[in-house]
Amino acid sequence: MLETTALLLVVMWVLGLISSYTLGGYIHFLLIVAVIILALRIIQGRTII
Repeated sequence: MLETTALLLVVMWVLGLISSYTLGGYIHFLLIVAVIILALRIIQGRTII
């Protein structure tokens, strides 16, 4: 579940960069959340995907 959420947030961030339609700091906030979730998964020793 967390992996899916993190992947979705990263995809949304990339689409925001490509389409030149960003929501300001919000999309970058989502990226930070995705990175934190992935880091927590790695630290816990679980597989990412």
